[in-house]
Amino acid sequence: MSKTKEIEARLQAALNPRELEVVDDSESHRGHAGFQEGGESHYNVRIRSQAFKGMNRLARHRAVHAALGPELIGRIHALALDLDV
Repeated sequence: MSKTKEIEARLQAALNPRELEVVDDSESHRGHAGFQEGGESHYNVRIRSQAFKGMNRLARHRAVHAALGPELIGRIHALALDLDV
């Protein structure tokens, strides 16, 4: 399974989002630190989920990182998050 699909599956399972967009933005980072040939190193993720209700920005980020788990997070160089209820 690709990292993109793995990210989507884990976030769907943990946060039940009403909106989820996972964009592999790796190619725009070609030549920069962490770039990997073939992509799947830099991601932009947009999530809208009721699971974030009552959480501050830091708590939302922690919830996403917990959902992805340390093993998957360790295989991603950059993860930009746009999180809201």
